[in-house]
Amino acid sequence: MDIYIDRLNERDAQALFTFECNNRRFFEQTVPGRGDDYYSLGTFGIRHKELLKEQEEAISSFYLIKDGSGIIVGRINLVDIDPVNGTAHVGYRIGEAFTQKGIANEALKLLVKLAPDLNVTQIQAKTTSDNIASQKVLVKNGFERISINEEISADSGQKLTFFHYSRNL
Repeated sequence: MDIYIDRLNERDAQALFTFECNNRRFFEQTVPGRGDDYYSLGTFGIRHKELLKEQEEAISSFYLIKDGSGIIVGRINLVDIDPVNGTAHVGYRIGEAFTQKGIANEALKLLVKLAPDLNVTQIQAKTTSDNIASQKVLVKNGFERISINEEISADSGQKLTFFHYSRNL
């Protein structure tokens, strides 16, 4: 499947809200949930505007992964961009109907190519220990696992094991 990444903007709010709602159950199988508030349109709209503000301030850079017809199939982000150290953290999620098609792998490749334009020279990532697909995507894109730790999820109170990765550009 041909995909591209498109920088998040104001007009994406409704389509992104629908994407997130449609995939909530699927996402929460492998990553900590975002809480019920996230899935109300009013709260989502406020959070969307906060993301756009972060993007304007160059703290983060958010992208929607879209197919050739412009349909959102996932999202990928660089957050906590530190221009002094050249570091940022990557996060991504692919909609349930679009998994196992190489989309996360291709989107991460595209993002890695864009990162130097954002003054990012090292990308860090973390994923839960049971998210094997994400681990494979990271390794395939040159990330190395650098540590493992346990954290209590703020939303669920569940203890989760996280694998931390890093890649120098």
